[in-house]
Amino acid sequence: MEFLNFLEFKITDIIDIVLVAALLYYIYKLVKGTVAINIFIGIVIVWALWKLTELLQMKMISSMVGGFMNIGLIALIIVFQQEIRKFLLMIGSTNFASKRNFIRHFKFLKQEAVPTVTDVESIVAACERMGSTKTGAIIVIERNNSLDFIKSTGDAMNIEITQPILESIFFKNSPLHDGAAVVQDNFITATRVILPVSNDRNIPLRFGLRHRAAVGITEKTDAICLVVSEETGSISYIKNGEFVPFKTSEELVQFIKKDLG
Repeated sequence: MEFLNFLEFKITDIIDIVLVAALLYYIYKLVKGTVAINIFIGIVIVWALWKLTELLQMKMISSMVGGFMNIGLIALIIVFQQEIRKFLLMIGSTNFASKRNFIRHFKFLKQEAVPTVTDVESIVAACERMGSTKTGAIIVIERNNSLDFIKSTGDAMNIEITQPILESIFFKNSPLHDGAAVVQDNFITATRVILPVSNDRNIPLRFGLRHRAAVGITEKTDAICLVVSEETGSISYIKNGEFVPFKTSEELVQFIKKDLG
């Protein structure tokens, strides 16, 4: 029964399967919640079909699907440009010197290992208060990707999150109000941070530089952003380079907690 030889596993085969599973998991995390998720699922189905036809020695259809996969590689790089950039940035910006950050990158192995302790309620309450006074603000909440490369553009901090602290940072006469504040776990780790601005022409013209900066950083990393408009006082929640609609502050809190969890 030679056709069952593929069932004979070696230790290298097991390692290979684990590495492929981890890679697919991280790719799924990058495209989850975006339009690219459907493309990703389609690619996985086509790839599985290709390998199945190879296993069954269906040479004609296997060669056709294989040719499609090879030729489509360049097109996939273009389609997944933002996701590939985020994936490479995630690898390059990982701080392996920090045990806590290292564990966070593998938290899918044990979700309880590093619990999320960010005081989301205080952040949203501060945004609502600033919105009522039309005080502009942009808050970047770090997730898995290290934001050290943007923190260096501002002032390093280590302040525990409270509503009054956030409001005082973005107070119009405060020397710290210009730029973004970066939040990691339950601490404000940097202020006056300069963010990369998105060149996406699909962003409505009513949104200003703060919103473009929030879209820019969430395109390049897996961070999430809250923006308070200085013109209208409205709050925007931005993830994966897209605006996430919400109806109430309670719903916004739940969205953020889910994304941080």
